[in-house]
Parts: sequence; structure tokens; C-alpha cells
Amino acid sequence: MTPDHPRPHGSDQAAAADRTARITWSLIAEPSDAIAFAVCSVLGHAVALDLARRGEAATLLRELGGDLPTQASDPERGAPRARIDRAVERWAARLGRVDVERVREEARRRGIRQLTPQDGEWPELLEDLQETAPHCLWVQGPGHLDALLGPRTAALVGSRASTPYGEDTAATLASAFAAGGGTVVSGGAYGIDAAAHRGALAADGGATVAVLAGGLDRLYPRGNTQLLEEIGARHLLVSEAPPGTAPTRWRFLARNRLIAALSRATVVVEASWRSGALSTARLADELSRPVGAVPGPITSAASAGSHRLIRERGAVLITEPGDLLDLLPGGPAAGEGGFAVQDELDLLAPADRRVLDAVPPRSSTTGTRLADEVGFRPEEVEAALARLELLGLVECSAQRVRRARTTP
Repeated sequence: MTPDHPRPHGSDQAAAADRTARITWSLIAEPSDAIAFAVCSVLGHAVALDLARRGEAATLLRELGGDLPTQASDPERGAPRARIDRAVERWAARLGRVDVERVREEARRRGIRQLTPQDGEWPELLEDLQETAPHCLWVQGPGHLDALLGPRTAALVGSRASTPYGEDTAATLASAFAAGGGTVVSGGAYGIDAAAHRGALAADGGATVAVLAGGLDRLYPRGNTQLLEEIGARHLLVSEAPPGTAPTRWRFLARNRLIAALSRATVVVEASWRSGALSTARLADELSRPVGAVPGPITSAASAGSHRLIRERGAVLITEPGDLLDLLPGGPAAGEGGFAVQDELDLLAPADRRVLDAVPPRSSTTGTRLADEVGFRPEEVEAALARLELLGLVECSAQRVRRARTTP
């Protein structure tokens, strides 16, 4: 099956029909509806919608080659014809209840706009989802979605039932990443998600995007309303669910594929053994995006899922902001680092470091005495001192040597 071309060509009328059809499909098909994605991928959204409206299940099945896709979240089983019949029935039931223009007008009133692949703001990263790319996106905020998702975009996710350790780590990583111009993507939930968003908002220079499972007119969870409103006012809220849609478990699971797809790398900061954040990591891995995980105390059940990712799935160990940058294309820029900053002392050869350690911290000594102290030949000590002097670590004068004033 071939996905729709991301930039539909043709008349303005055809483009408008495609946009309306995509918005309609977002209203009548769940994000886990593999059959809806399949018929739209093969036929285009407008043609597929017309056939669905006319109840032409047989034609839809024929166009799919008599085969229907399945996915883990699809509860339907049985013969392809029976499955396509049920799909057309459920689409028809919703078609009879939706008013597309009313939904669009309500969205405009709330400052929510729709994005389809014909818009310049549509992220090219979604092409990796192929036929499961969302029919359209609903976004709110001043940010330009595709521009925000540059080379430095990372998802920071984790459990809702987080610990102070996990929340502090998420906020610290997000703040450092955003301060370097990065965009932090997360799901707006309690716990690690909220800490990551707050860390990014506290930094100058970066941005954060919250990908929600329900309509943007129903900010969820309610306890994070103020946080989500701030993200929408400063950066961007994103959902594939139209306004009026309540968040549900299956929509959260489907939402995770968007978090994975909209990010260049995914880091699980803290996750229990069965945390939903692990599905985001799995989906990122399936999209060939780098996955990292932050370790926690070995006694903490809250980090069991993170340890599982490292042990069984080969996730990269993340302990500081520099590790996160290493996951991204190009890695960190010169001068960027993490919690442990490397200096010239870390780069010394072992022999030079041994000689430096033997130089008294507050008095001078001679090369001969240093040779006796470290067990090197005098000429070896002399060569080491020359190198240390070039680095500004020691001062040599009148056959005596002392530490430079700035040497640690």
C-alpha cells in the first residue's frame, strides 16, 4: 500500500476537498482504526470518504486487494468482508452525527487550527509513520510545528507516578536541552511529562510541545490545565483528536506514536515495569529513532522499566545533558557538556598526571626530587614538566618547579 503524497496537487477545489475529507476522517475514525488508515492511504481521503458515505464496503475491500490490515489495538477479528462491513457501519454512525463546519468554526473560535500535509507547517517527520500518519492535526499556539521540530528535538517521557528524583532529573535534562535551543516533546501528563515541560519553559532559548490524547478544548489532566495553557500561549499544543474528544486509554496509546514520530530521539526518564512510556520507546525504536533511558536506584520499582530498556532493548544510558545531545544527529556542539565538565586535567597522560600530583601544592621543588618521588628517570620528568608548563599547569624557573596559581 502506498501512502498519500504529502503535498496533494491539483486544483484548489481538490485541495479543499482533501482538507475537508481529512478533517472528517479525524471525526469519524479512531486513531487506532487501521482500516480507515488503509483505505485513505490507497484511495486518498476524499475518494475513501465518498465510498464510505455511500456504504460501498465491497468496493473498498476490492481496492485493498481483499486484505485488511490489523494492529495490536484492533479488537476486530473475522473474515475481511465482515470486518469492512463493520468498519463502514461505525463510520456511517458517526457521519450521521458530526457537523464538520460547526467543529471547524468552534476550533477557529478557540484559536485551534487544523494542519494537513498540504500545509507548510505539516512535519515531514510524520512521513515515517507511512499509512498510520494522522489524517490531520489540531494545533494551538504561536509556534510553527515543523520549525519547532528541528535537528534538536527530543521526547522526554516517563511515568505519571513519578518520584522526586525522576521529576528533578526530567526538569534538569529538559532545561539544559531547551537552553541550548532544543525542543522538548512530551505528553502533558502528571509526573515526568509535566516536569519535562516545566524544565523547558524555565529555560531561555528553547521550546516545548505537548502532544495530547484528547481535544484541545478539553485540556487533560485538569490538574495540569495551567501548565498546558502556558505551553499553548508560548509554544504549541498538538492533538490528532478533534475538539470535543475525550481522552481515553486507547487514544493515549495511539498518541504515543506521535510523540515518538515528532521527536529525533526519545528518552525515558523514569518508568515502572509496565509504564505506558515504554510503548513510546518501543515505537521510537520501530521508527529507527534513538532511544535512551535514565537509570534510577536499583531498589526503586519506579525505575524498573528504564532498567529493562537498558538491559533488554539496548537503550543508551543517559546520566547528563551531554548524553542526550549524543543521541541526536550531529551530537553536541563544541563547548557543550553535561553535569561532569571535562578539563585539561582529564586529558593528561598518566605519566604527566603523576608528575603533576608530586609537585607540592604550596611550595617549590626540583626535578631531581620529583624523579625520586615518582620513580622516573630525570629526563622523563624534564619532558613531563615541559608539557605541563606549556599547558599552564606548572611554572619552572631557576631549576625549580611549582604549581601555577590557577592549578586545581
